[in-house]
Amino acid sequence: MDVTYYDDYEAMSQQASALITAQLVQKPSSLLCAATGGSPSRTYALLHQEAGQRPGLFTQVKLIKLDEWGGLPPQHPATCESYLQAQLIRPLGISNDRYIAFQSDAVDPAKECVRIQRELSHSGPIDLCVLGLGVNGHIAFNEPSDGLQAACHVAELSSQSLQHAMVAGMSPKPAYGYTLGMADILQAKQVILLITGKNKENAARGLLSGKITSHLPASFLSLHPNACCLIDRQAVSFEQIT
Repeated sequence: MDVTYYDDYEAMSQQASALITAQLVQKPSSLLCAATGGSPSRTYALLHQEAGQRPGLFTQVKLIKLDEWGGLPPQHPATCESYLQAQLIRPLGISNDRYIAFQSDAVDPAKECVRIQRELSHSGPIDLCVLGLGVNGHIAFNEPSDGLQAACHVAELSSQSLQHAMVAGMSPKPAYGYTLGMADILQAKQVILLITGKNKENAARGLLSGKITSHLPASFLSLHPNACCLIDRQAVSFEQIT
């Protein structure tokens, strides 16, 4: 995994946006997988700016949602759906036929995971996957555990995940999550991992230690042949990690 430090969040986001843009120039019909949260927000805003300058660049791109909070109405402001609609779907004009997404309030969550896995198998593999790093080292809702699941699944959410800014103030909190599995992510042709935020330092240190463990799911990205890790130096300093 290629690791690069940037002077600040803006520089990190600009590089991530440039990598995504380069992928779409090479393959306009790319399948992108999008994380939610604070880490990729500026990257997505920069893509919106790019769309204003080159509107044709995004007319064929397909998008798959990385994960979702379970049991919430799709229109709830805390859902990944609401985030992606505001940050990517509407700004980039991605039509429903180019969007694969977990339904947050599906009647049968397990069947919903089967449906998403089927759609990914038909449209995939993912060309470029944008990820953030969880405080406990998770990627998507693949939580630290003695074993990790390969495919889409209903996830038991850790206490750390339930403190995420998207749901921290909710009561009751989501009872479960939906997520792509580790194999779905690792089979992506390219992965961009964004690390920013003071609370990510311990997870980042573990990630860069070279040890691969299911108790730090992001560590498996070290096995990926085309993964890059972009780190905001203001949030996570090189000296602190090494």
